[in-house]
Amino acid sequence: MGLARHLQKEAQAQHNNSEFTEEQKKTIGKIATCLELRSAALQSTQSQEEFKLEDLKKLEPILKNILTYNKEFPFGVQPVPLRILAPGEEEHLEFEEDEEEGGAGAGSPDSFPARVPGTLLPRLPSEPGMTLLTIRIEKIGLKDPGQCIDPYITVSVKDLNGIDLTPVQDTPVASRKEDTYVHFNVDIELQKHIEKLTKGAAIFFEFKHYKPKKRFTSTKCFTFMEMDEIKPGPIVIELYKKPTDFKRKKLQLLTKKPLYLHLHQTLHKE
Repeated sequence: MGLARHLQKEAQAQHNNSEFTEEQKKTIGKIATCLELRSAALQSTQSQEEFKLEDLKKLEPILKNILTYNKEFPFGVQPVPLRILAPGEEEHLEFEEDEEEGGAGAGSPDSFPARVPGTLLPRLPSEPGMTLLTIRIEKIGLKDPGQCIDPYITVSVKDLNGIDLTPVQDTPVASRKEDTYVHFNVDIELQKHIEKLTKGAAIFFEFKHYKPKKRFTSTKCFTFMEMDEIKPGPIVIELYKKPTDFKRKKLQLLTKKPLYLHLHQTLHKE
C-alpha cells in the first residue's frame, strides 16, 4: 500500500513540482488505483471482481517505461480522486468505510459537496474570421441520480481515432440534484476555434461519479456531439452505455427510457 500512496501523491503533485506530464500523472494515478484494487482483492473473501496477480504484472512494463509509455491503459480505471488524500486523511485510508454509500453527500440530500473544483479553462483569445464555442452543461437526466456521489462531467474533443484535439476539462462537482436530474449549469469553453477542428471530430461528455467501495471514480455513461450539431441554442443528446467509445463504433443506449444530456451552445465570431 505504501507504493500506491507514493504514486498517488506523485500523480497529484502540482505542475511545477513534478517531472511528469499531465498525461503521465494520469497513468501513475491509474496504476495507484490498480494497486488499491489488488490490495482490496487480497483482503476480500469474494472472488467476484478480483484484481489478480497476473493483472498486476501487466503494469510492470508501464511503470518501467513511464516516461515513454503512450499506449492505451490496459484496465478501465480512473486515477484515485484527489480528495481521498486530503490533509490528515492518508493515515486513515485503510480504515475508511463506506460512510457515503447512503446518499449524495453530507448535508441536504439534494445538494452535492463541492469537493472537486474542476479543471475548466478560460476562453481562447478571439481571431478574425474564427468561431469559438461555449457549451453550457445544464443538466443530465438519470434514473437514479441520488446514488451518484460527487458527480462531474469530463469534456474532451477527439478525432475519429479517439485522439485528443484539445486539453481535457472536468466540470466541478454537480451543483444539485432534483427528481431525475443532476444539475451542473457550467460553461465549457472549447479550446480550439471551430474552423480548426479536423473533419469527423466530436465533443465527448463522460458522466463520472465516485464509488466509495472501490475507492475510485467510475464513468457511468457518456455521450457526444458531432460537428454538424454545433449551432446556437439548446440541444439534448442521448446517453450511451460505458465504456466510452471514442471511435464511435459500438454505441449502445444507456436505457430504453429516453435519457439526455441538456446543453446550450453559444457561438462567438470575430
